[in-house]
Amino acid sequence: QVQLVESGGGLVQAGGSLRLSCVASGRTFSSYTMGWFRQAPGKEREFVAAIGWNGGTILYADSVKGRFTASKDNAKNTVYLQMNTLKPEDTAVYYCAVQYSGSVYSRGSYDYWGQGTQVTVSS
Repeated sequence: QVQLVESGGGLVQAGGSLRLSCVASGRTFSSYTMGWFRQAPGKEREFVAAIGWNGGTILYADSVKGRFTASKDNAKNTVYLQMNTLKPEDTAVYYCAVQYSGSVYSRGSYDYWGQGTQVTVSS
């Protein structure tokens, strides 16, 4: 089992920034990918970003490319999502998830999920 706990969400004005954190604990393995997804009201959960555990690969959705940055701290078993120039359409519950195989873009290939953290961007 892997436990994931997100934090860092909140209310911010458009153009502002937030940094989300996700701490992993439990039976983690060295070769997994950490993904960030988000789900807005009435919409499906969508891919935001993914980072390989060795840090060699970081992928972003087109909608956040250039504004969001994923990073990790192996010593702390923590991944981060720095979100800059936030827009009202970024409002959603943000989730981190662990994946061992499959497409990093597909939520169905992730094995463990956090409880989510709310991000609200006001206009």
